[in-house]
Amino acid sequence: MNNSIRRIRLATAFGLVFAWEIIATLGTFGILYNDVVPHIWKIAYAIYEELITAGFYRDLGITFAEHIVGFIVGSVIAIFVGIWMGTSPLVRGALEPYLNAIGSTPKIIFLPILFLMFGTGIESKMAKGSMSAFFPVVFTTTLGMVLINPVLIRVGHSFNLNKWQMISKIYMPAMVNPVITGLRLGMAITVIGVLVAELKFADGGLGYRLGIYYEQFRIAPMYAIILIIFAIAAAANVGMTRLQDRVNRHMMPTDRKGNKTTATASGGLGVVGTN
Repeated sequence: MNNSIRRIRLATAFGLVFAWEIIATLGTFGILYNDVVPHIWKIAYAIYEELITAGFYRDLGITFAEHIVGFIVGSVIAIFVGIWMGTSPLVRGALEPYLNAIGSTPKIIFLPILFLMFGTGIESKMAKGSMSAFFPVVFTTTLGMVLINPVLIRVGHSFNLNKWQMISKIYMPAMVNPVITGLRLGMAITVIGVLVAELKFADGGLGYRLGIYYEQFRIAPMYAIILIIFAIAAAANVGMTRLQDRVNRHMMPTDRKGNKTTATASGGLGVVGTN
């Protein structure tokens, strides 16, 4: 990493901490509402208390289960639907208007329906997570299929590959990067969807814990939960980013001596279905 970039990042972090402490001090003197912005040390101590509390790990396990199940189910369905739409212009034309309409709608409006269908337990949060993960993954998968180099498709047809061989040998290797990008987006949106559902109706989970602290005006523990959620989400995003970088390096073409070369691809990002 460039030293200048590292210094800018460190300076930004220290600047934010310094500004936070100034605002917290103003609250102590009554200039702002007291404890709305607690001191950093109070938040750090609240994080420590959360990490040594058994109830925190129970809620963390609930949220983790809801997120993982929802993310996997929604993503798997989305990948299959995206491949189906990408290989069939007829299916793509039929489904695009509905997916675009529902995908642009805030998913929170479906919570009452999910609660009626699955109850207010963990199942409705998993369903909400699946719905949140589905749309970014299906859009990026379909777009990745549509933007595949037509030359590759013609080569597959010239070898008389059947539909499954076309998917496994032509489409899937070319769409790995768009799919991983969709999974990164889906993972982040799934976290939001699950937490929102837990804030509304739940008896466990990090969202439920966050709501309880807010109702009790326990501000430092509330910020502690927010920072813990942020840290977990950031770690997951870093993991997906490294996976994507590794896949890109693996897929990078080589010259005759085995050295990696750079390649450019035509085309660009677009919206799946504009009509």
